[in-house]
Amino acid sequence: MRVVPNETVPASVYKHLLPHELPVTTVRFHPAVLIGPVATVLGGLAIAGLLSTTIAHNSGAGMLIIWLLWFVLVVRLLIKIYTWLEDYFVVTSERLILVTGVFTKTVNMMPLSKVTDMSFKRSAMGRLLGYGEFIVESAGQDQALKHIEHLPYPEQLYLEVCGLIFKDKGDSDE
Repeated sequence: MRVVPNETVPASVYKHLLPHELPVTTVRFHPAVLIGPVATVLGGLAIAGLLSTTIAHNSGAGMLIIWLLWFVLVVRLLIKIYTWLEDYFVVTSERLILVTGVFTKTVNMMPLSKVTDMSFKRSAMGRLLGYGEFIVESAGQDQALKHIEHLPYPEQLYLEVCGLIFKDKGDSDE
């Protein structure tokens, strides 16, 4: 029974899977990662409007500069949204994979067999909005996946991954 909604997975994620590997769950980061950029654009809009009506209302060049600066904030927001659409956390039958980046794709992974400890935590904001952070540890010192922030459905994802990590241990008793 699947407890985590499986989102539409872009083809770019599938090209990172091994032929024998089965995708179990794929999630996009929680939209809360966009709160900061959206707040910046809205704050910039308020400041640009205020400056346009007070300081630069008679200056065409001043108005142009103010609104160009605000436009830069909008472009930054659009880039953040596109990045959010392209970043995924994938749980497969064999590994945990974190695919990030737009212009430079970064694929971090950790085999499930190497995971020695995994936990998740939720801040007050995370509990309110529905996201959490995974902390993954392995025997190796340099880990590509240590903290994975802004994951939706953290409890369900945690149970899904733990079920994969400990599936062999439960089968050996039968």
